[in-house]
Amino acid sequence: MKSAVIFLFLIFSAACSMQQVESQKLNEDQKPKTESQTAKQTVLVELFTSEGCSSCPPADRALAFLDKEQPYAQAEIITLALHVDYWNKLGWKDEFSTSLFTQRQENYAEKLKLDSAYTPQMIVDGKTEFVGSDLGKAAKIITEAAKIQKGKIEIVKNEGKLSIKITDLPVHENAGIYLVIAEDNLRSNVARGENSGKILEHQSVVRELRSIGNLSAAQRSTEVETALQINSNWKSENLKIIIFAQENESRKILGAGRIYYGKN
Repeated sequence: MKSAVIFLFLIFSAACSMQQVESQKLNEDQKPKTESQTAKQTVLVELFTSEGCSSCPPADRALAFLDKEQPYAQAEIITLALHVDYWNKLGWKDEFSTSLFTQRQENYAEKLKLDSAYTPQMIVDGKTEFVGSDLGKAAKIITEAAKIQKGKIEIVKNEGKLSIKITDLPVHENAGIYLVIAEDNLRSNVARGENSGKILEHQSVVRELRSIGNLSAAQRSTEVETALQINSNWKSENLKIIIFAQENESRKILGAGRIYYGKN
């Protein structure tokens, strides 16, 4: 009889313990997630492209997909389409192209130890490059990049100026702070060159890229104010303003932020 009582007591104790575990698990599941568990990391994706390049339209569509769909749960993807000018001599002048973007791509080619620049080329967070139309590669690289902690960038637009606050930067070398104005929903009727006869659609076309400040290796935060000038030919409802910090030597992106011009 005594043994039976002990046996029943053990079963009752085990049941209570299981109930406590289940209750604790339920309580944990119901707890609100912390900022570190829910916050997305910004990932900067640059596409070097050209309207004169027949391989570029699929990459332009890939960039638009990443920008519009934001397909990866942990990443806030900030996209830039930089149109290079070295295709212009082959039959079609890309109106969005500039030598500044060609120079930026050549700088990447040197830092990444490539034989030469090419289009279409995607570069993620200044560190990893691949053919710009390869969405499978983009998924892998962007997902990995989103695991890396970056600084926070807040942007406030006030009439003709921007106020920028950068905080929580990771350990870094000397870096620059850059302003980008990019325009969405652009279309071109290409009359000559490799894409002759095609209507090309573009997202995140960089209209302006300029340096607005510097960060020493010791700085983990800073505040910057800069003038904001919008060209009358750009459609304000399609504009976005992007600020990013980038190491001078390695070209690693330390943080990025974005606001939509017409909504702020």
